[in-house]
Parts: sequence; structure tokens; C-alpha cells
Amino acid sequence: MRRSALEGAGKAGRAGRAGSKGRPTRPTRPTCPPCPVLKVALTGGIATGKSYVLDRFRKRGVPCLDADDLAHGAMSAGTGATAAIAAHFGAGILAPDGSVDRAKLGPIVFSDPAARRALEAIVHPAVYRSLGAAVRAFELSGDSLMVADIPLLFETGAETQFDRVIATTCPPPLQLARLVERGLSETAARQRLAAQWPTDEKVARADFVIRTDGTFEETDRQVDRVLKTLKSSSSEPT
Repeated sequence: MRRSALEGAGKAGRAGRAGSKGRPTRPTRPTCPPCPVLKVALTGGIATGKSYVLDRFRKRGVPCLDADDLAHGAMSAGTGATAAIAAHFGAGILAPDGSVDRAKLGPIVFSDPAARRALEAIVHPAVYRSLGAAVRAFELSGDSLMVADIPLLFETGAETQFDRVIATTCPPPLQLARLVERGLSETAARQRLAAQWPTDEKVARADFVIRTDGTFEETDRQVDRVLKTLKSSSSEPT
């Protein structure tokens, strides 16, 4: 009996889809390249309102990262960074759960520049690895804009990894007052201020500046203006 053209085509199609052992092969799915994301760093001196500003961006739907959160993760129990910190500073620096006790570590590193540099050499690479992985995830998700709060952006030379930089600022006496309100002694507060670049230097290098010495509403309006400009930049064809 003569086969119909349709029957022959069907068998030929099945044969074409079969592998070398007769099993059908899966069709290859096209891969979508990562979408470029506008990488924005948020920096500024300690107690200049970075956390508040980051939260404003987050509430406006912008994917956000906090380097301090990443540092907390790096110093949790069982990480390589925690093991290296314990080896350098002694096991007494660990909390009962095996994580780094930041309350014990803080007075040591903020009173001794060499100790602070040793800590940064351990923690910063881990933080930036986590940051890089998060940025790649944003790209794969199709996000066009992200903001990362990185207090020591300029001190670590990481500004070249970002497309734009925002600096928060307020007068130094207000920084000191805010730190004391957080429970630090004035001496401890001054040590933390001295451990970072002066805010004015960060402001001079930033693309955008947000002042936080006014009302919350005034700060929010600045965030809205910056965000509008960033969204315009992220939508420009590359």
C-alpha cells in the first residue's frame, strides 16, 4: 500500500528529531543575554543618612543592596572570612554562635589603623564578590537600575565598578550628634568619623549629592529628582 505524503512526512520528522539511539533530542532554547543594568553606588560619611536614602529608593521600587548587610553575612558563623578574622584577632572575637562579635571587634579596629586594614583586607573581597553576584542576578532579571549602599566606596577604590555615584551629606556636628544618639561615646564617634574620608571629598567626586540635614520631605524630594534622572539614563540606548 502506498503511504500518504503526510504519513511519510511525519515519520521523516520524527526521524529528524531522534538522537543517535532513537531517543528524541530536546530542542535548544535560545539564551537571552543579560540586560545591562545601571549600577549606582550610594556612599557618604557615617551618619549622613545613607540608610534612609537607600530605603527611599527601595520603597520606590528600585532593587537595592546594602554592603553592611553583605559584611554581616561574610562574618556569620562558618564562613571563610570569619575563620580568617578569628585566626588574626583570636578566637575570643567570636560570639557564642560562632559569628564575629562586632561589638568586641569595633573598639579594636577603630582605635588601631593597622587592625582596621587587616580586617578590611579579609572582609572587603567577600563583600564585593557577593555584590558582583547580586548585580549579575539583577541583570538576568531584566532590571535596568540598581542602587548599592557602600560606605567605603572611595576608600576601597570601587567607584570604577559603578556607572553613577550618589553621596549623602550633612554638617559634621550633625554626624557626631547622630552617632552619639546611637549610643556611642563622643570619643568612639570621633574614631569612626576619622576612619573614613571626609564627607566633602566624597561629595566632590559624586555625580549626585543628597543633603540630609533638612526635613524628611526635603530629602524625599531630592531622592525623587535623582531617581528621575537615573531612570532617564537607564532608558537611553547603548
